[in-house]
Amino acid sequence: MARDLIRVTRIAVFGRHGVLAEEAVLGQRFYISLEAELDLGPAGRSDDVAGTVSYADLTAVAAEIATERRFNLIEALAETVAAEILARFARVDAITVQVDKPSAPVPAILDSVSVAITRRRGAGR
Repeated sequence: MARDLIRVTRIAVFGRHGVLAEEAVLGQRFYISLEAELDLGPAGRSDDVAGTVSYADLTAVAAEIATERRFNLIEALAETVAAEILARFARVDAITVQVDKPSAPVPAILDSVSVAITRRRGAGR
């Protein structure tokens, strides 16, 4: 089977994630990117959204979790987004979630820190 992908890149959200108390109070911007692996053949052949997963729906799940919940670790945010996408969208075989934290409290000049995880349906994670 072909490895077809839907990519949603750098969804900007405002959240209060982080280990430090100040991060919970002040909040900051995060970027979430998604890469959903699924068979896009049915949608490509039929030109019907019923044969795919809407990128708007994928985006909404990630934004909802990132703005309505609080996590100490961006790893936990990524894990929750991945689990929820796999739970809600049966067509998705695997999902990669990347969370970028541009204003991480690190004593260095950097663009951002990020985590990326990949979870597969039925992989026991």
